[in-house]
Amino acid sequence: MKRYFILFIGLMSVSLTFAALNPKYLAYIELWKQTALQQQKDYGIPASITMAQALLESAAGTSELALNANNHFGIKCAEEWMGDVYRYDDDAREECFRVYGDAAESFVDHSLFLRRPRYLTLYDIPTWDYEGWARRLKECGYATDPLYASKLIKIIEDYDLASLDGTGVVPSDADTDSIAAPIQQGGKAVMVVATAPIATFAANPEPEYVEPLTAKEEKENFFLSHAKKKQNGVSYVVAKEGDTYANVAFRLDVTERSLRVWNDALGRDLQEGDRIYLAQKRAHAPKDRPTVWVRPGDSVWRIAQWEGVQVDELLKINGLSPQIRTFRTGQQILLRPVKD
Repeated sequence: MKRYFILFIGLMSVSLTFAALNPKYLAYIELWKQTALQQQKDYGIPASITMAQALLESAAGTSELALNANNHFGIKCAEEWMGDVYRYDDDAREECFRVYGDAAESFVDHSLFLRRPRYLTLYDIPTWDYEGWARRLKECGYATDPLYASKLIKIIEDYDLASLDGTGVVPSDADTDSIAAPIQQGGKAVMVVATAPIATFAANPEPEYVEPLTAKEEKENFFLSHAKKKQNGVSYVVAKEGDTYANVAFRLDVTERSLRVWNDALGRDLQEGDRIYLAQKRAHAPKDRPTVWVRPGDSVWRIAQWEGVQVDELLKINGLSPQIRTFRTGQQILLRPVKD
């Protein structure tokens, strides 16, 4: 009888554990997990963090902001916002929040929002360290709730969100070496086995001499893997995985600063898929392309890179402040001056 009773208690415990999971949360995760994974790929934000913030801030898509403004992350207007707004009582009465065309647009803007200078220390933390990301978000001032970090961590762990992006992976036995050490416990010496990464050494620490490539050969090899294209009369290539402004500049035999200036990228990291212009972009677009319509998530920099136009000139043509980051979806942007 005792064994059956224990089994019954165990089954009850398992049932209660599953019952505690909110079905609305589970449905929301299933609906938006691919979008969260895409944000990790495009912007380096752990999918587990994106999903946990969306669940918490939007109450799994049921909050007033989510339903009326498609705002799933509680992002306020700020000075640079040019889109529609929604007034809502939060830390103060009638605060201004961003309105999006759809929820997916909210996910993209959340990723762009976390590229602000105040959040850049987030990217010093590995993507698998969701606890570190949660605590740093709170430290950077994302939310005023003192329990914000612990709430994110609990959601991630309760719903196993770390599995979305492979976070929480520990070294396998093959990657560790056992270290035994005695400690005192109850007056007796007890051996405790710990694991530590194996230190590996090259069999031949002095590699064979290889004739280095000339600057011309480096450039020729680079263009074999990076096809040269043109936009607005200026040549560019598309960044691949592992490319940085530093290593691309080296292979092109130009200074890194020059390459960054040509691409309006001082203080900006290179992302896979970005265009890398090989000379200074134009001051405006050609006559047959005077305007462009903004797509979800478009920023000044993205439009400038896509059209081959300098960011400063694009701001000047449109009479915009340098603080502007994201445009309203469907907004028309001038690509060349309008003659009176």
